[in-house]
Amino acid sequence: MSDIFAQAWAWLGQPNRWSWTDPAGIPYRTLEHLGFSALGLLVAGVLTIPPALWLAHHRRGAFLASSVMNIGRAIPSFGLIILCWYLASRWGLNTSFWPLLVALVALALPPLFTNTYAGVLTVDAGAVDAARGTGHTETQIMLRMELPLASPVILAGARVAFLQLVATVAIGAIVNDGGGLGRYIVDGFAQGVAGYGEILAGGIAVIVLALLCEGLFSLITRLAVPKGLTLGTTARPQVA
Repeated sequence: MSDIFAQAWAWLGQPNRWSWTDPAGIPYRTLEHLGFSALGLLVAGVLTIPPALWLAHHRRGAFLASSVMNIGRAIPSFGLIILCWYLASRWGLNTSFWPLLVALVALALPPLFTNTYAGVLTVDAGAVDAARGTGHTETQIMLRMELPLASPVILAGARVAFLQLVATVAIGAIVNDGGGLGRYIVDGFAQGVAGYGEILAGGIAVIVLALLCEGLFSLITRLAVPKGLTLGTTARPQVA
C-alpha cells in the first residue's frame, strides 16, 4: 500500500504535472473536465428548463415529469456512453466529442426537468392569481415570479446533475481522447502495476474536483436565490 502512495507522490512531482498548457498537467485536464461538464449542463438546461417551466405553469405533463425522473434513475452512465460511441462511429461523427457530450446531456435532462417542474408547482397559487389580476401576462408570471421563486429547487437539480456529469466525464475518458481527469485513471490501468500511483492520484483529483463543485454550487445558490426564500426547506432536490 505504501508503494502506491509513493508512486502517486512521485507522479505528482513530475515537472509537467502542474502545467496549464501541457495535456499531462492536472490544471489542463481539470479545465478540460470542467469544460465538458459545464457544456453538458448548459445544453441540457437550454433544452429542458423552458418546456418544464411552461408545462408546470399550465399544470400539464405531470406523468411526463414522473416518467422522466424514473427513466433518469435507470440510465447507466457507462452503457449510455458506449451506445453513443457506437452510433457516432456508425454515422461517421467525431467519436472523441459527440458520444460523451450526448451522454452528458441525456444524463442531465432528468434532474433539471423534474426539479424545474416541481419547483414551479410549489409556487403559491394565490400569488399567481394576484399577478394575473394586476395585469401580468402569462409570460411575465413565468419569468418574473415562478422562475425566481422556483430557483432554489432548480439549482438543486442543477447541482445533482453537474456532480453526476463530473463523475461521468471521468468514465468517458475510455471513449474520449481528452477525458479530463479520467485520462489519468485510464492511462494508469493501461500500465498495469506501474500505473497504480497514477490511478490513485487521478481518483483523488476527481474527488477533490467534485467537492469543490459542490461548494461552488452552494455559493451560487446563496447568491442567486431571491432574498426571503428559505433554502433549507425549499431547495431540496427531487431526484436521488
